[in-house]
Amino acid sequence: MSFFLETLVSGLLAGVMYSLVAIGFVLIYKASGVFNFAQGAMLLFASLTFVTLVEHEIPFWLSLAATILVMIIGAALIERLVLRPLINRDALTLFMATLGLSFVIEGLAQLLMGSDVHMLDLGIDDIPISIAGLSISQFDLFASGSALAIVLALSILFDRTRMGISLRAVADDTLAAQSIGIRLPTIWRIVWSVAGIVALVAGLVWGARQGVQYSLSLVTLKALPVLIIGGFSSVPGAIVGGLLVGATEALADIYVGPLLQGSVSTWFAYILAVAFLLVRPAGLFGDRAIERV
Repeated sequence: MSFFLETLVSGLLAGVMYSLVAIGFVLIYKASGVFNFAQGAMLLFASLTFVTLVEHEIPFWLSLAATILVMIIGAALIERLVLRPLINRDALTLFMATLGLSFVIEGLAQLLMGSDVHMLDLGIDDIPISIAGLSISQFDLFASGSALAIVLALSILFDRTRMGISLRAVADDTLAAQSIGIRLPTIWRIVWSVAGIVALVAGLVWGARQGVQYSLSLVTLKALPVLIIGGFSSVPGAIVGGLLVGATEALADIYVGPLLQGSVSTWFAYILAVAFLLVRPAGLFGDRAIERV
């Protein structure tokens, strides 16, 4: 029984790391109704910027602040150069814009910071600690705490502030929101800035686990089943979806994998996501399914 519980808890904590990546997608989708293909590139660029500054012996917190500033400036440039000319365009046009943007960001990262693999040490050892008789990774607990802090901050931002009300109005009806004076460029700058900061946190967590390298952008593939299950427009849904994906993936790998004579963790989450698409296309917490383009 203890082995089952340890596997379950380990899967849940891993699922929180998936949720960190998915939250960035949710923010952009809530503001524009478009799947942001560039989120993985943003995650890569943020983590590469941070680790490059640290390697140049800039203090940790100063490097973190500088990277946040870079992501905010990047968000302003994206809004001005890419998004503003496409206001009121259809979802397919915006999606293709984010697709092209992803290649631009990755190319810029390689041009400025090279293509070497960087090791990242956040000062949190990936060692097991005993909690209630269960062996749990200290690093996974740190990642989970970071994700919960982000969810709490975003909940306050979206539910308790005027910006959050404006964001919900834009998500419901962009043209109607503009007609009552809500400035769409401002909303997009704020949302892309927040998504960039979330990408930084996710990039640091994943970079500390597997190194900061260009394959890090592929971590976003793990966010797809999380988004499908939790809903593309729900931050809490991203957390619940991540927990479900992480838990079922870990348990399936232990109990189903041996029956199939191999690991199932690379594809099981997608089978689960397809099942949810058939039963509940909008996800558990989503109020709409992703647009067909």
